[in-house]
Amino acid sequence: MSVPERLLSQLAHVELLTPRPDESLWFFTEVLGLEESGREGQSVFLRGWGETFHHSLQLTEGPEPALGHVGWRSAGPEALERAVESLEAVGYRGGWTEAAIGHGPAYRFTAPGGQVEEIFWEVERVKATGELAPLFPHRPQRFRPRGAAVRQLDHVTLTTGDILADAAFRRDVLGFRFTGWTAAPDDPELCVFAQCTTNEQAHDLGLGPEMTERTGRVHHFAYWLDQRTDVLRAADVLLDYGIELEYGPGQHGMGEITYFYVREPGGARVELNSGGYRNYEPDLKTVKWQPVQGSNDWYRTMGFKDSMYEAFPPAEPKSSVKPDLFNAAK
Repeated sequence: MSVPERLLSQLAHVELLTPRPDESLWFFTEVLGLEESGREGQSVFLRGWGETFHHSLQLTEGPEPALGHVGWRSAGPEALERAVESLEAVGYRGGWTEAAIGHGPAYRFTAPGGQVEEIFWEVERVKATGELAPLFPHRPQRFRPRGAAVRQLDHVTLTTGDILADAAFRRDVLGFRFTGWTAAPDDPELCVFAQCTTNEQAHDLGLGPEMTERTGRVHHFAYWLDQRTDVLRAADVLLDYGIELEYGPGQHGMGEITYFYVREPGGARVELNSGGYRNYEPDLKTVKWQPVQGSNDWYRTMGFKDSMYEAFPPAEPKSSVKPDLFNAAK
């Protein structure tokens, strides 16, 4: 098998549009514990306590919960050039944007699922001063936990009309490793979820089914905590704030991460997680899962909640019947 050239190093940031900017900002700073890095126009830039880049979340006021864009850092300046050449060679022509808050010039393009994504190399790094100056030199700031105290951005899951084709695009054009996918219970060739990664994680990109006429949507994005027990502590923190959990806590079979999902005040879905396996094989073989094997629910005890089919911005499904995409066959 061919080995993808590594062109991207990591998921760098996500821009979330929210119709309730003040409440969303409160949620991400006071409840999840993100730090504010700056403001510009209708946007606030936030980062986790363990993140060295200027921000991992750009929170922007908008008419509905939606994805603004996704930012990826390249694996080097030459890798950025090769990524652009690779995109344009297969017809994904985008355009360069000037340096923005937190990073240098970026190449923006529209992905197969309709999402706006960008790739850049130059980044602004942060180092706290004063009472938040780090005790340990490899950290960007001192650990002063607030709320759930999330450490860093983990992954983003997007919707797309053809999951396997989108995963192949990520692998063949941008050098992702395609780690695994789940087949529908009643159709072994129909993919209902896929995981891709730029690094040693099981995934920093998830791909789910687009079941509406809209494109460019996001299912959720996730923040990582140090320990699996921190996920349970975070669930307690949210419940104490009177915030209902949408799904979980539980453990996914794909990726083996401990997780739960919650809606932020603007309506979008956020996952908090920890654990999971690491894999460094450049020639990793893609693994196919069946739902009955526990791809979504390791313990095979939880049904997939109806609300979890929703993505953002909201849209009416093509069919009123929700397909049993993620659960084990009864």
